[in-house]
Amino acid sequence: MAPRHVSPQVSCVVPAYNEERNLLLLIPRLADRLKSTGRSFEIIVVDDGSTDGTVESVRGLQDSHPVTLVRLSRNFGKENAITAGLARAHGEAVILMDADLQHPLDLLERYLELWEEGFEMVYGVRHERADQGWLLRHLSRLFYRLLSAVASVPIPRGAGDFRLLDRKVVDALQNLPERGRFMKGLYSWVGFKSHAVPFEHDNRHAGVSTFNFRRLFRLAVTGITAFSDLPLRIWTGVGALISTVAILYALFIVGRTLVFGVDLPGWATLTVSILFLGGVQILSVGVLGEYVARIFEEVKGRPNYIVAEEIEPHTEVLADWENPAATGSEAL
Repeated sequence: MAPRHVSPQVSCVVPAYNEERNLLLLIPRLADRLKSTGRSFEIIVVDDGSTDGTVESVRGLQDSHPVTLVRLSRNFGKENAITAGLARAHGEAVILMDADLQHPLDLLERYLELWEEGFEMVYGVRHERADQGWLLRHLSRLFYRLLSAVASVPIPRGAGDFRLLDRKVVDALQNLPERGRFMKGLYSWVGFKSHAVPFEHDNRHAGVSTFNFRRLFRLAVTGITAFSDLPLRIWTGVGALISTVAILYALFIVGRTLVFGVDLPGWATLTVSILFLGGVQILSVGVLGEYVARIFEEVKGRPNYIVAEEIEPHTEVLADWENPAATGSEAL
């Protein structure tokens, strides 16, 4: 297959994990929407180790739509799938969106307008999601409040991966070498002129979301340890406070013994103190261990992902979609 010699103006990166049915509907709609903007474009689907027919669905769509398939060798996680897509995006503007049809395509034109006005990053801020359970919504809200309080850079609450990135932003993100990637934090860390666009989540067309409490917890740990050393400082303060209280209590015991003699009672106090201090020490070691684990992950130097295969669309399909006379699909 001949490579594309002219870079498209817009690249759309879609990470996908078990999104067989959703992609069959999303890709035609997305291609028509991007074509209607009058800009040259490409669509890149990154298959993150799907176990259903996601790969076959995309391959079938390549016969009629300008979509590139990047298949990872296994499931590396959404953050790494996004990284793989950004590495293969050639456009001056790169749009990131999910494959579950919850990101409204109507906003793409607005994103591009803001980009033309000079904003280098345009991101969607979602309202409360009705499809999430009460507990998960409140834990997610708590996580973002905590992250905003401790992170070294402000991370907007409710801002997800549905965003437009200028080529300068993409290049900056690709130059960050870290392995444990928390993309929402990295978007804020690189800076650039940004604009928020509020939107309502559409309902998932098919399948079930894999985002659960376990994934939220792992995301929270990654985000906090990647962008803040406050937990380490907190336990330094806790240790100093406990040591001070222990010294003061020891002085009290010595003084009382000198005045009133040996005091035998106190077994319960001693037991509680030992258990409390033991718990604090174990918790402190756990917090320290999280940071050591991140160091261990970084020094190994393994790649964030491995590409099993990359399949570009047929040259004649690209020519059809680049031809203004082509009608495209009628999926809209």
